[in-house]
Amino acid sequence: MLRKLLLIAVFPLFAANFTLAAQDHEQGNYADVIRGEVWIELEPIYGGYVDQKYPLDALSASRRALEEAALFYSAMIYGWSFHYDIGERARHTPENFELVPVASIPFGDPGLRATDVEVREMRVRLWTDYHLTPAQQRRMQIWRTGNIRNAQAVGYGPLGGPAEFSDWLTIKKIAMEDAARAAVRAMLRGSERNRPKEVLGFISLASFPNYYMDSGRWAASARFRVQVTEIIPFAAY
Repeated sequence: MLRKLLLIAVFPLFAANFTLAAQDHEQGNYADVIRGEVWIELEPIYGGYVDQKYPLDALSASRRALEEAALFYSAMIYGWSFHYDIGERARHTPENFELVPVASIPFGDPGLRATDVEVREMRVRLWTDYHLTPAQQRRMQIWRTGNIRNAQAVGYGPLGGPAEFSDWLTIKKIAMEDAARAAVRAMLRGSERNRPKEVLGFISLASFPNYYMDSGRWAASARFRVQVTEIIPFAAY
């Protein structure tokens, strides 16, 4: 019954762009379509949102899942530019990782389509496809070829907290961006003999992150594609 309500809730959000088909439930990247799964808690498993209305109704859960999918597809297709001050205690230089989105996919984008929905253990699992335009296909081809490195890591974010971090999507975004920082740092440790002072470049998601709880925090396990455009050593200062 709940699955039927979710299907009814998703349909008006996409109108003619909703399709329901048998899926093999595997994330994948193809020439003109990329796929991913999002899950949303219908009831909180922590106390960070005591002022919000739970359990979520079908429309709210479906909208959240689609907004989260749009965030991830934006990060896969367009990614971010980054500026990483790596930091070093001995030199009294703090670590600072800045990400700037190159572009974003808005909620309701006609290329984003729900393909299957499942309710399991008070979670909504929504499978989606994103149908790439020719220009987006060219961007994805750049991310898959050339001077691109692969990196992966786990990042962390709060379960709740100050008002600016209390939005559910912002909190998941924080964990994903921290995973990007950790991935770039791990990649540089494996390739640079001497720790650089700053690194500039571009980074994108390779697939949807996997979220879970770890020691009272959100954890995001994610894979990335990284293009380093400049490495600035300490000797340059």
